[in-house]
Amino acid sequence: MVDHISPERRSWLMSRVRGKHTSPEMRVRRAAHALGLRFRLHRRDLPGKPDLVFSRHRVVLFVHGCFWHRHPGCPKASTPRSNTPYWEDKFSMNTARDAQIAQALTSLGWRVSTIWECETKNPEVLAERLRDAFRSLGDDHEKE
Repeated sequence: MVDHISPERRSWLMSRVRGKHTSPEMRVRRAAHALGLRFRLHRRDLPGKPDLVFSRHRVVLFVHGCFWHRHPGCPKASTPRSNTPYWEDKFSMNTARDAQIAQALTSLGWRVSTIWECETKNPEVLAERLRDAFRSLGDDHEKE
């Protein structure tokens, strides 16, 4: 199937996709702050520059877009019908890089959690996902 958008328009649209301070990331930041969690942003000294870094708890959060990072079972993780081989290669490289970064962080002693774009839409679901990321730290958290 042919793309219904001109190459110039597609290029312009793709140039608007940001890597930092996205709407889903901002929702996660507000929710984490409301739960009393304090964090740093995009630490360059860590593999993958995690979106939120909770140094006190040794937890990093990535806020992933469902489309770009292929959220399993999510309708937003569709594959474009034009230039499909390019997109499949692009998506497989993204997911491989995500796994490699998670492994590197884990080997450095960090706990890695991913919050998907679609999970940020509902504040209750988002708050529960954040609590889940810290739930197993319950004993450590109470000692501080």
